[in-house]
Amino acid sequence: MTNQKVAAEPNDLARFFIERANAGDVDGLVALYEPTAVLAFPPGSLATGHAEIRKVYEQFVAAAPVLEPGLQHPALVSGDLALTSSTLTNGDITVEIARRQPDGSWLWAVDQPAAGR
Repeated sequence: MTNQKVAAEPNDLARFFIERANAGDVDGLVALYEPTAVLAFPPGSLATGHAEIRKVYEQFVAAAPVLEPGLQHPALVSGDLALTSSTLTNGDITVEIARRQPDGSWLWAVDQPAAGR
């Protein structure tokens, strides 16, 4: 696993995602997810678990996208769960469920990066 900062707050995950994607850091992207997380990307596809999520991001970073942060909305936190969302610069909306880990950090459990407009 990559030696990266961990998310102290749920919304740290989206910021780390932009930084790591722009750096082409596949390991860093996978590290944002729980081991059994579900990623709905590309649209219409589901990737479950680190191995499948890694394959998605290997293809994603191979295209060398340059991501810009959109409008990150305040996280809605209930106990150890948080709903996070952002409106991307193209108008798409991301929706994620993050879970507080035993060490107090946060990881995504469910990620829907292109939920629609």
